[in-house]
Amino acid sequence: MSTYLSKFYFSDLAIDNLSFHETSKIIEKAIDENNSIILTDINAGKIIQIRENPELKSYVLASDIIQADGQSVIWASKLLNNPLIERVAGIDLITEIIIIAKKKQKTIFFLGAKEEIIKAVVDKIGDLHGDEIIAGYRNGYFDHNNSTEIAQEIAEKGPAILLVGMTSPYQEKFLIENKEILKSINFKMGVGGSFDVIAGKVKRAPLWMQKYGLEWFYRFLQEPRRMWKRYLIGNSKFILLVLKEKINNRNTYHK
Repeated sequence: MSTYLSKFYFSDLAIDNLSFHETSKIIEKAIDENNSIILTDINAGKIIQIRENPELKSYVLASDIIQADGQSVIWASKLLNNPLIERVAGIDLITEIIIIAKKKQKTIFFLGAKEEIIKAVVDKIGDLHGDEIIAGYRNGYFDHNNSTEIAQEIAEKGPAILLVGMTSPYQEKFLIENKEILKSINFKMGVGGSFDVIAGKVKRAPLWMQKYGLEWFYRFLQEPRRMWKRYLIGNSKFILLVLKEKINNRNTYHK
């Protein structure tokens, strides 16, 4: 459970109110003090998923940091009069994590995506930053009944950082259920589909679309047949949820 004091409480979640800079400092401190931290990113889609999947909810609540990745969550916090400082995008945090690892001469293990994608990610990062920061990698297609053995193999590589790029709830399940085995790793984070972006399989939205919370629409344009249901239904559910929270907050205030 998160121990950070400033939070935005929304839909049974206590979302940590941390800036990008503060998050960076927390990662560095975890490495310097040999702590063990799990960070979970939250966006509109995952909030709806959490409400419909008790198992995923339990994994998210067991994280040390719950952070707003989606701009829609930032807007919701403002509408509900408890504004979060800023969105901390997971894909941007990966870049910062690589810088931290290089500065502190630590290594990162990459887990997730298809074999060709994760290999492309590692090759690209190795070319840009040097192979010495790479502890190892593995694709995300495995029998999750064998996750204990995979977690042990990762821990034996001795990385300071573990990035897990799988769909929810699998990445959260892997990190939380193997928490003890992975406790020697200072910082662990689920990064969802970020490896696809780094590898160049999926394009990231232009900055202006990121600013206005339209990354979901840009993603939809790239794969409309696969994404329409997720975004149309998921976004509608999120809007209704925010409005419900707003009404409940107003009723509580008047009481």
